[in-house]
Amino acid sequence: MQQSAVPELAHTHARPIHWLATATAVAGVVALSSLLQPHTATAAQTPGPGIEGKSAPAAPPTTAGVDFPLDCGPVQAAVQKTATGDLDGDDRPETIAVVHCDAPMGTPPDGVYVLTQAPGTARPRVVATLVDPKSRNTVTDLAVRDGAVLATLLGYSTDDVPACCPDTKDSVKWQWKDGAFIRSTPAGAHAV
Repeated sequence: MQQSAVPELAHTHARPIHWLATATAVAGVVALSSLLQPHTATAAQTPGPGIEGKSAPAAPPTTAGVDFPLDCGPVQAAVQKTATGDLDGDDRPETIAVVHCDAPMGTPPDGVYVLTQAPGTARPRVVATLVDPKSRNTVTDLAVRDGAVLATLLGYSTDDVPACCPDTKDSVKWQWKDGAFIRSTPAGAHAV
């Protein structure tokens, strides 16, 4: 074993007096910090500029418990997609729901419905049908942007096209104007 070239220093060995001094210092810091507590917080929300008097935004209607105008026979209606947004400019969001019968086989056609819920009412209600399931469309994309509903619909050019193989694809847009939803085709959209 090699001896250290530096002699051992007295302050490098902890002695009981060192531990006692350290414990006394820590106890003093703890006692002092309990006496010097900050005041309790009294934060209050103040409205920012331009929001005086406005309440919290309304929650969009849910699809739970809604009776969709869809005849599914012995199976249930299944909500496939939803999107929310204020479609009529009343500062209350609407919910757009893509719904079809939960059939055990095949691809049942979709219906697209607009839901709203008046303040103080218990349940949302369907106020518009944008796509009727009788049209045999399937919705692949759904969004709400700038107060408009945007969707991509797969469909059939004739009744002779088998249900397995839609042969058309349309991008569509609905916008609330003069008390009704008006359907249009966005710029750049095309059918396949």
